[in-house]
Amino acid sequence: MRQIAWLLAAGLLGASLQGCSMLSGPSQADTPEPAPAATPVASQTASEIQYAEFDTETLFLLLAADIAVQRGRFDVTLVNYVEAAKQSRDQGVIRRAMHIAQSLNADNAQRQLASLWLEVNPNSLEAHRISAIQHIKRRQYEDALEHMEYLLSRGEDADFDNLAALATGLPHDDQTELLKLYHDLQQRHPGNREIRYGKALLQKNTGDVSGALTTLAPLLEDRPHYQPALVLYGDLLYRSGDREGAITHLRRYARRYPENRQLGTLYGRALIDDGQLQAAQDQFERLMRRFPEHPSLKLSFALVALENGEQALAERHLQELADNNHHINESNFYLGQIAENTDRREDAVIHYRLVGNGGHYLPAVARVARLQAELGKLDDAVMELRELRQLRPDEARNFWLIEVNLLAEQEQHADALGAASEALQQHPDDINLLYARAMAFDRFERTDEAEADLRAILNQEPDNSVALNALGYILTIRTDRLDEALALIERAHELDPENPAILDSVGWIHFRLGNLEKALQYLQVAYEAYPDPEIAAHYGEALWVAGQQEQARIIWRRGLREHPGNRHILEAIQRLGEESLF
Repeated sequence: MRQIAWLLAAGLLGASLQGCSMLSGPSQADTPEPAPAATPVASQTASEIQYAEFDTETLFLLLAADIAVQRGRFDVTLVNYVEAAKQSRDQGVIRRAMHIAQSLNADNAQRQLASLWLEVNPNSLEAHRISAIQHIKRRQYEDALEHMEYLLSRGEDADFDNLAALATGLPHDDQTELLKLYHDLQQRHPGNREIRYGKALLQKNTGDVSGALTTLAPLLEDRPHYQPALVLYGDLLYRSGDREGAITHLRRYARRYPENRQLGTLYGRALIDDGQLQAAQDQFERLMRRFPEHPSLKLSFALVALENGEQALAERHLQELADNNHHINESNFYLGQIAENTDRREDAVIHYRLVGNGGHYLPAVARVARLQAELGKLDDAVMELRELRQLRPDEARNFWLIEVNLLAEQEQHADALGAASEALQQHPDDINLLYARAMAFDRFERTDEAEADLRAILNQEPDNSVALNALGYILTIRTDRLDEALALIERAHELDPENPAILDSVGWIHFRLGNLEKALQYLQVAYEAYPDPEIAAHYGEALWVAGQQEQARIIWRRGLREHPGNRHILEAIQRLGEESLF
């Protein structure tokens, strides 16, 4: 607010309150028709300056506004200036009032002043531009485009491309409405590149990637160096599934226009998505050095370096970001991960605790709790989570879930079940807590209660693939209701066909049903996708029964090497009576 106070006192009000008159007259951009273009300010003489005389009431309003600034009452300043503008209808006062309203982000005042300004001077370009913005904010797109077309008719940049870009966050119906208006605009102004670009952008946002490519192609033929269209075209190619074409396009133009940060960044992200991590790291290093004022590029470089296993390099750049107060939450979260990976658990806790609000906050809390437990401070971890529930009641269910999962991981299954039940007394319909308690019930083979919780989830979300799979799997291993289990698991598989946990369940139910060939087919795919010890136990047992004992031993040995003493693998070996093999 100090900046606003200085601006108002020094720039907006000071000149207006000298005596009983005020500098007025049309601005360079607001010359009324049919007058000739305005004389440049630098060449105006004192005799050319027009002064407007104010009545006593208007002058009082302006004086009161000045006093309000000195007292920090900017709301009063704005009210007085708006009223003075209405009474005087003087363009100088209107303009100053508008600048105050903009400084305070007062949309209602801006709408009133823009309307008044256009009454006084229908040719005011600034008033048309502000009116367009205000209509957009009120989702009055047709009215906004009328003002933008007026700007276009006067040879001004009407920002059709920026309007389409801003529409990205709007509801789908609004974007569809805008797209129709842009289609009409293109018919009226076929040569306007911003309208064609904006239409293509709206087509992309509404899901018509093919149409957007068709709209954009003629524009790039006519204007092959129009860089916003080059960026959008690369994005569209990638979205259409033509990854190779997109990367080739982006590589070519990122090198041709190295000063275009958006092109270079999109190229780097495309490389990441395509799994070309070393090339992506090199690209973000180039961007980071070319645009040092953009710390997000350093963050991207550090994260790709971390993905490439260059922990020391990533740590150095992440620490630089944190030291300079850039991307503090992300930097500290990944610094915590690096410290954890290098067995510096206490350092990891320090970094995780520095993560504030945002997408990394809850994962950081969970990591702190887990690390404390590993350091022998499980009681302290639970106590901290309970304190957080008091301090942040809106997120209480998340802290409950972290506590339940922590206790289960630490083999404190009775405490986990108790915590889940207590949490559900306060949040009885929470799906995550219901699922956590169902898993705790199953751990004690309390199948009826586990089933009840999972069916409570399915009553809320009948197509919840995780709950369908869990219920089907529990019925498979705990009951003889195999047909019912098969139907549940197959439905989960339809909903999420590539999920390794579900593939494992499909394989295991077929194993229980005696369909050995099908069982091996699904279990192999599940194991190759995610060699979890429980999947390894199932796959090894199916292999053993199928007569492939040596392959089963290889799978089990690998699982026990990576997860010593895993109960799932040991139970499978015991069921087969082959403990002596190990």
